[in-house]
Amino acid sequence: MALAKAKEIVSSNPVVVFSKTYCPFCVQVKQLFASLGVTFKLIEMDVEPDGADIQAALLEWTGQRTVPNVFIGGKHIGGCDNTTDLQNQGKLVPLLTSAGAITKSTA
Repeated sequence: MALAKAKEIVSSNPVVVFSKTYCPFCVQVKQLFASLGVTFKLIEMDVEPDGADIQAALLEWTGQRTVPNVFIGGKHIGGCDNTTDLQNQGKLVPLLTSAGAITKSTA
């Protein structure tokens, strides 16, 4: 059930961040996306009633249990390090743009 829910969320949103409210790495990704003007679906797993089930489902699906767990355009990106690495390489904005997640110009 949780796996189907996670896959439905990912398939119906250009960008999804599975997060926990108290996680500093999650905050870093959320701040990065906010600074870039990214529209993203945020799932705070420590607030969601089935958050633990979703986290277990994400492990089964992606091999990653930790948060943040980031998806762009339906593709699993990874966590904070993967996301910031893409930004540092200049690859994040084009990925977000092609997914339709950036609505304002960041230039």
